[in-house]
Amino acid sequence: MLRISKLTDYGTLILAHMAGLPDRVHSATGLADALGLGLPTVSKVLKTLGRHALVTSQRGAHGGYVLGRPAAQISVADVIDALEDHPFGLTECSASAGVCSMESDCRIRENWLRINTVVRQALQAVTVADMVHPQSRSPFGTLRPLGEAALTGASTEHRLHGPRSHTAPACIPASRTDDQEI
Repeated sequence: MLRISKLTDYGTLILAHMAGLPDRVHSATGLADALGLGLPTVSKVLKTLGRHALVTSQRGAHGGYVLGRPAAQISVADVIDALEDHPFGLTECSASAGVCSMESDCRIRENWLRINTVVRQALQAVTVADMVHPQSRSPFGTLRPLGEAALTGASTEHRLHGPRSHTAPACIPASRTDDQEI
């Protein structure tokens, strides 16, 4: 199963929230309250994003955090690279060479590398700005759910999020209780 970590999910959520209010300086407490996340988690994510220059901190009485560059210049791949513990890769050998004893004789490694490249390019093509406001040029505009409806073009209903809408606001949960695990 391909899955990003909770910290990466939260980091993307934090950045998308900040991108939705770009002229504002965001405190860790304010972000935690607005997003329903624990303050220790938000602080940890912000520090990590800061080390990778995705956010910058401003000191002072009205200090806090701002995006390190415009949201349209921060890709989802940048967020994953900053917050995941391991290099991006669908398989161990596509993330780092030399970790598998069968690597030199593997018949499918080249295909995994090709697939890894395509997924990586898709992640680089989606920006934090796209996460706030999907656009027709965005890969979000061309994604279709899998299954019979995708083949026939009959329905754009997503099994978790309901009917597809290009004008829906960013998905920001009312509260998240699973961040205590971090």
